[in-house]
Amino acid sequence: MTTLKPKKTKIENAVVGAYQKIEDTVVGTYQKIEDTVVDTYQKIEDKFVDKFLEGDDDSAI
Repeated sequence: MTTLKPKKTKIENAVVGAYQKIEDTVVGTYQKIEDTVVDTYQKIEDKFVDKFLEGDDDSAI
Protein backbone atom coordinates (compact mmCIF):
# COMPACT_ATOMS: atom_id res chain seq x y z
CA MET A 1 0.00 0.00 0.00
CA THR A 2 1.28 3.47 -0.91
CA THR A 3 1.80 6.04 1.83
CA LEU A 4 0.20 9.35 0.96
CA LYS A 5 1.26 12.75 2.22
CA PRO A 6 0.14 16.28 1.41
CA LYS A 7 1.86 18.15 -1.40
CA LYS A 8 4.14 20.98 -0.40
CA THR A 9 2.73 24.41 -1.11
CA LYS A 10 4.51 27.52 -2.35
CA ILE A 11 4.00 29.15 1.05
CA GLU A 12 5.46 26.15 2.86
CA ASN A 13 8.48 26.15 0.57
CA ALA A 14 8.96 29.90 1.10
CA VAL A 15 8.73 29.60 4.89
CA VAL A 16 11.06 26.61 5.03
CA GLY A 17 13.51 28.36 2.69
CA ALA A 18 13.48 31.53 4.79
CA TYR A 19 13.97 29.55 7.98
CA GLN A 20 16.88 27.63 6.42
CA LYS A 21 18.59 30.89 5.38
CA ILE A 22 18.22 32.28 8.91
CA GLU A 23 19.51 29.06 10.44
CA ASP A 24 22.50 28.93 8.07
CA THR A 25 23.36 32.55 8.86
CA VAL A 26 23.15 32.06 12.63
CA VAL A 27 25.12 28.82 12.58
CA GLY A 28 27.71 30.28 10.21
CA THR A 29 28.16 33.35 12.38
CA TYR A 30 28.45 31.25 15.52
CA GLN A 31 31.04 29.01 13.83
CA LYS A 32 33.15 32.03 12.82
CA ILE A 33 33.02 33.42 16.37
CA GLU A 34 33.89 30.03 17.85
CA ASP A 35 36.81 29.57 15.44
CA THR A 36 38.15 33.04 16.30
CA VAL A 37 37.89 32.44 20.05
CA VAL A 38 39.54 29.02 19.84
CA ASP A 39 42.32 30.35 17.60
CA THR A 40 42.98 33.27 19.97
CA TYR A 41 43.00 30.97 22.99
CA GLN A 42 45.44 28.63 21.22
CA LYS A 43 47.80 31.53 20.49
CA ILE A 44 47.69 32.65 24.14
CA GLU A 45 48.25 29.10 25.35
CA ASP A 46 51.21 28.61 22.99
CA LYS A 47 52.84 31.86 24.16
CA PHE A 48 52.29 30.88 27.81
CA VAL A 49 53.85 27.45 27.26
CA ASP A 50 56.82 28.93 25.40
CA LYS A 51 57.44 31.53 28.10
CA PHE A 52 56.84 29.60 31.33
CA LEU A 53 57.24 25.88 30.62
CA GLU A 54 59.98 23.69 29.30
CA GLY A 55 60.27 20.06 28.34
CA ASP A 56 61.51 17.46 30.80
CA ASP A 57 64.00 15.28 28.96
CA ASP A 58 63.91 12.60 31.69
CA SER A 59 60.19 11.94 31.40
CA ALA A 60 58.99 9.02 29.31
CA ILE A 61 55.84 9.68 27.37
